[in-house]
Amino acid sequence: LSVTSVEDPVLMSKIRQNLREKHARHIADLRAYYDSEIQSLKQQLEASHKTASSEDLKKINQTLADSDFCNLSVLNRCDQLDAALNEASARIKALENKNNMLEKQVADWREQFYAVSNTSKVLQERIEEMRSSNKDKDNTISRLKSRLKDLEEAFEKAYKLSDNKNTRLKEENKMFQNLLGEYESLGKEHERVKDTLNTTENKLLDANTEISDLKRTVSKLEVQLKQVEHENMLKLRH
Repeated sequence: LSVTSVEDPVLMSKIRQNLREKHARHIADLRAYYDSEIQSLKQQLEASHKTASSEDLKKINQTLADSDFCNLSVLNRCDQLDAALNEASARIKALENKNNMLEKQVADWREQFYAVSNTSKVLQERIEEMRSSNKDKDNTISRLKSRLKDLEEAFEKAYKLSDNKNTRLKEENKMFQNLLGEYESLGKEHERVKDTLNTTENKLLDANTEISDLKRTVSKLEVQLKQVEHENMLKLRH
């Protein structure tokens, strides 16, 4: 029997039904054969009863006794085969139930594994988005630093060229303070993004660890399922 036939309950039911039918036909044939032999011996006994000697009658009686003993042995053997067939059917049913339970458990673990994999994929995409956003903010900070440097140079030149232009100096100082505040605000936002990115990466590591554990569990269940299938095949062959 192949593994596919063992896993198919309909096919197994047909096989058991065929075995029962063959067993019943075999028992019926044996009974008919021995009944025919007994009937034939009885007819021979009746036909030769009048002419047979005492020694011949003893032989015929012994033959009839041996035939009855063989018939009884065959019937006992048939009963034993019936009991063995019933026991094997019960064992096959128990193994089928265990096999179905293991298959359901493997399906549940696989579904959970797929769910965790999808969650990990979503987290990975979010991390990539945050990295891209963080890169854009880093570029903005770099531009602001360059602009601030340019303003500082312009401020120094203006300070050297116009000592009496206090109004212009105040305006440039105010612009400088605004840019400095914007730079500090972007720096804080950059730190918050980095913290969020670290937290998300930790979650991703936890998800990957859980995925690894689920893979090992699924592998163990698949090995156990193969062992049960192998046991089913050995039992069926026996």
